Amino acid sequence: MITVLARFEIQKGKEIQAVDAVTKMEVAVRAEEPGCLIYVVNRGQVNPQEIYVYEAYADQISFDAHRKTPHMRELQAAFDECLDRSSFNVELLNTVAGFIRPEAAS
Repeated sequence: MITVLARFEIQKGKEIQAVDAVTKMEVAVRAEEPGCLIYVVNRGQVNPQEIYVYEAYADQISFDAHRKTPHMRELQAAFDECLDRSSFNVELLNTVAGFIRPEAAS
């Protein structure tokens, strides 16, 4: 399994645009990427300008395919307009332990 944790900050005044972009991305990933096991976008409670994206892919092939999708290119273009690029951080993680409850997917 390939796990990704991304963190970035939205530019002030661009909150609606950023949330719309990640919502559109989630819909496309859910519909078109069966190899994506988890795709969750969260907003910080202390700092609502912070966005965290937690993703898990079945394998490297699924992750590589995700990175090449048209909806990923659209998200990157939207991010260029509404994110503080200096805050952008993406980490690839190795799973040590854990599980996903089947009911969590519904």
